[in-house]
Parts: sequence; C-alpha cells; structure tokens
Amino acid sequence: MQRHRVMISAAVVAAAIGFVPTAAQAADQPAERTGSVSAKIDSATAAAAKSAVFRSPAERTVRKSAGASAAAAKDNQSLSVGLEASGTSAHGISLESQINTGAGASVRVDIDWGDGKTDTEQVTKAKLLTSKHTFAQVGKHKVTVTLTDQNNNVTATNSVEVQALGSKFTPHAPTRLLDTRSGIGGSNRPVTPYGVARVKVGGNSGIPDGATAVALNVTVVSPRSGGHITAYPSGTEQPTTSNVNFTAGQTVPNMTIVPVGADGYVELVNRSYGDVDLLADVTGYFSASASAGGYTALEPTRIVDSRSGLGTWGQVAGQSQFPVQVAGRGAIPSSNVTAVALNVTVTGPRGAGHLTVFPSGQQAPGTSNVNFSANQTIANSVIVPVGPDGQINVRNGAWDPADVVVDVVGYYTPNGGAAYLPVPPTRLHDSREWDWPVEGQDYRWLPLADGKPNNTAYVLNTTVTNTRGSGHLSVAPDPNTWAQYENDTWKPPTPPNSSNLNWTRGATVPNLVQASTGKTGVIDFWNRGWEPADLVVDMFGVYQQN
Repeated sequence: MQRHRVMISAAVVAAAIGFVPTAAQAADQPAERTGSVSAKIDSATAAAAKSAVFRSPAERTVRKSAGASAAAAKDNQSLSVGLEASGTSAHGISLESQINTGAGASVRVDIDWGDGKTDTEQVTKAKLLTSKHTFAQVGKHKVTVTLTDQNNNVTATNSVEVQALGSKFTPHAPTRLLDTRSGIGGSNRPVTPYGVARVKVGGNSGIPDGATAVALNVTVVSPRSGGHITAYPSGTEQPTTSNVNFTAGQTVPNMTIVPVGADGYVELVNRSYGDVDLLADVTGYFSASASAGGYTALEPTRIVDSRSGLGTWGQVAGQSQFPVQVAGRGAIPSSNVTAVALNVTVTGPRGAGHLTVFPSGQQAPGTSNVNFSANQTIANSVIVPVGPDGQINVRNGAWDPADVVVDVVGYYTPNGGAAYLPVPPTRLHDSREWDWPVEGQDYRWLPLADGKPNNTAYVLNTTVTNTRGSGHLSVAPDPNTWAQYENDTWKPPTPPNSSNLNWTRGATVPNLVQASTGKTGVIDFWNRGWEPADLVVDMFGVYQQN
C-alpha cells in the first residue's frame, strides 16, 4: 500500500462550493485500483469491437488476366482472397485477408483502404494476412484487396465495405422525448416497479435512424420508493450499472450518453419497488457522419459563479435568464464550436425549481437540466448546443432566486476532435469492495489511459454513497504518471476549483462526468468534503483520436 498526503491551501478550499478551510487529511489507497482498471478498459473496448464485423467471402473474388478479358484467365484458377474486417478502436480496423494462391506462385497483395492510403505485401503461398489501419475520418470506407500473380499475369480482386466504430456528435435543440406524466413518448402512466420505459430516438424529432448514441437528460419525478434507473440500448441485456439514483419523493436528473438499439430505441428500467414518472430530454446525438463534431476534452474550468460575479452577478432571479459567452473563453475556440460540455451547479436556492440551459437565439425550451429544492446544492452534467453568437443561456425556472455555477469540461467542433466509442457499461472502481472509502480532502487516482495515448476522455458515471457528511466531488487530470506513483516519485497535485456532484450526509448521488485524461492518462477523483465517502466509477464510453 502507498500513503500520500495532500496539502490543500485555505484559498483553494474557500473557492470550492460550500466548504470552510481547515486542515487536510491523508489516506491509504487500495493497490487494486491500478492494473485491473486498465485491463477492464481493454476488455470493454474489445467487446465493443466485436459488435462490428464485415465480410466478403472468397467466392466474390473477380479474376482477370492482365491486358486480356476475364475469360482468358485460365491459369492459376485457385487465386482468390476472402476478407473479414473488425473494428479495433473509434478509427481503426483489423483486416484479415485469406489468400489462396497456386502452387509456387509469387503473389503481390495490394490493399486500398478507400481513404487514399495503400499497403503492399508479398506472399509465396496460401496465407491468412492480418493488416491494421487507422482512418482519419469515421464513417464507411470501401477496402479493396488485389492479388497479382506476376508469373501468370493474373489478378484477383475482392472488396468489403467497412465502418469505423467511432461516431461524432450533432447538437440538437433541447427536446423532450419522454414524459410519462403527459403521454409524450407514448405513455401517460408511471413506470411500474422493475418496469421499462421505451424512448424512441432514431427517426424521432429529426434524429436520423442511423444514430449510434444519444445524449439524454433523464429525470426521475416523485418516486414512491428509493432505487435507481438504468439506461441501455433496446435489444440488449440490462446492465448492472445505474444512471440515476433516487430516494422516495425525490425529483432528480442525471445526464446520460447511451447507445441506441438497432430498432432506434433506448430503454429505461425502474429498479425500485415503487412507481416512478420519468422525463427524457435530448440535447444531441452521435452518428457515423464524418461531418459531425469531434470532442476536445479540457481540464475543468469555471466560467460562471454568480456568488463572486463571474459570468453574472448575484443570485439569478426567478423566471429569468442570463447569457454565457463560451466561444473564445479560455481554451475554447472563438468560432466553429457546435456544442459545449458543462457541469452546472445550483446552490443556495430560496425555493424549489429547475435550471434550463439552451443555445442563444432561441426561446427557452420546456426541458430541464438541473432540478432542485429549497436550499439544496446539486449539480448535473450538461451538453448544450452553442448559438450563432457563441453564447448559451441559463434560465432559472423557479419563482425564487438561486446561485449558479458553471464549469466547462470540453467542446465539439466539426473539424478535428475525438470520436466517441460506446462500450458495454463497465464498473472500473468500487471502494466498497475493499471497505476503503475516499477520506475527506483526499483523492483516489485511477490510471485510465496509461499506455493509451489516443484515449483523450472517458464518459463515466461517478457515484458517491455511504457519505458521512456533506461535500462535493471534483474530477480532473493528474499531473503525475502511473509510473511516478508506482516508484514513489509523484508530487502532490492541486485539487481543481470545480465540482461534479454534491452530496449531504447519508445520500447516494450519481453524475455523468466527461473526464479528460490530461497529459498523463491518470484521473483524480477528489472528495472535497471533510468526512469519508465511498466512490463508484462506471465507464460507458471513450473518446479516441485517430
């Protein structure tokens, strides 16, 4: 076991939400958190790759004699190639070419990847040739393999259409796809215990049938007992992970990025012993379109804090809104930004209500991003389209004032950025397994992208439970490498001035986090409270550069 002490200055703590400066604490960390995390990520990525296999059997091979008609190709009748390709990453594929040659024939193998790139090999006998390639763009590509028997002047050609596994993001005006209270989405009844609500995504509200994943804000309204909601693609097995946790009577939202089933639906299962109403609001979708937006992850940066006058001054009045300039702020480009990924926190509200975040130049939609009760501090992840002037709007839908905090964690642009690869929901970390909670003012570090430089961000659902006091969680890249922790040459990182989720004593609170891997691939999960809390981290996808 290793032991580390994290010193936190009074100024840094005071800048965080809801804390009073005091001494820092220290805690041991379970050694299991290291190697097994990387193995779980590799396993989940491999499982995602198996979902895309493309074949063209050898029988489809077209043979020709060089400079003559196809009928004249009488020599080397066995010359043929069968093709099978599978995805390896958001941009990569592995191609297996089963090459059949005549006895003693020397054959040149030319692979045209369909993107202007080619590879050439030489074989002298039947062989299973494995080749790997990374496409610059997601989407479909026609791969052509040509065998040339140079002794007999015969060629044999076969092609297969492949598609890289990755997808890119298209923002969508915030739109309600499901409301079991009013019948939007086809049902006007609460979801029964362990019942399932189906949400039509592909082909609905302008979302194309080929959408691979969707950004949904799922809200639980007035549940009759405690439990959780799990979102998953239709036609697949229900995962054991959770997306929204709730207690009886609580109205709570959580952002999800969930794959879309082959029939265009997403399913939401109510894992509780009571009825519950559900809302689902879409803000964008992922598809294999190369013209859609790639993601650029950022270290969390605060762009609004009404308590200090950053972005807006003073509590936001009820039934009012304020603009936020995002394009050109910090590391965000000044143009060509289609959407931003945020963490939005409400604190000190004087009454119950909700916040709605939406692009400038539009009327406030009838959707919600953060729901709150009086005096509650609560956060939620938000992906929101950016208006033509580079701004977004934040509306306080309550009748009473509230303070608002906004942290930006990334942005989408049509040119560049990483593609998204959904993976089977995978639990990466659960401190309850070793009875090893994260101590107050301490952090748990996880080497999520060590040895994986193309993984620029992870889509995670982070949950705190067994909380012994109030606090909030901050997730940010660590400047230390895994090797530095292993050989004890690390230096104490500075906790970020941002928050991802907030909790009170005894609460279980989840929130989606689009976590940047930073420069080292190590991600920190900070307990900014003063008492221990258990931490659960589930992975739902990864952003990968080509």
